[in-house]
Amino acid sequence: MSLTHADIKKIAHLARLSLSEEDVALYTPQLSHILEFVEQMNQIDTTQVEPLAHPFETTIRLRTDKVTETNQRDTFQAIAPQVEAGFYLVPKVIEDE
Repeated sequence: MSLTHADIKKIAHLARLSLSEEDVALYTPQLSHILEFVEQMNQIDTTQVEPLAHPFETTIRLRTDKVTETNQRDTFQAIAPQVEAGFYLVPKVIEDE
């Protein structure tokens, strides 16, 4: 599938992107090659391939749930602008109506 400059401009408009004419000229062959590759992949016969949830049928080893780091809250909060009762104080960003 070969895209035209008009196709690229329409795609950019739908994506709310502002492209210069140089960008349109650059992306036209690149996107055309991507779509050609997708067309090639669509021609592959996958009727005998069983779908998988994950490419590797293995189990994941889980680590034990234990604390591995020391509590450094006081060190980190020592450089904070405002702290109260172990919490960081930040400016209010949501206004009440």
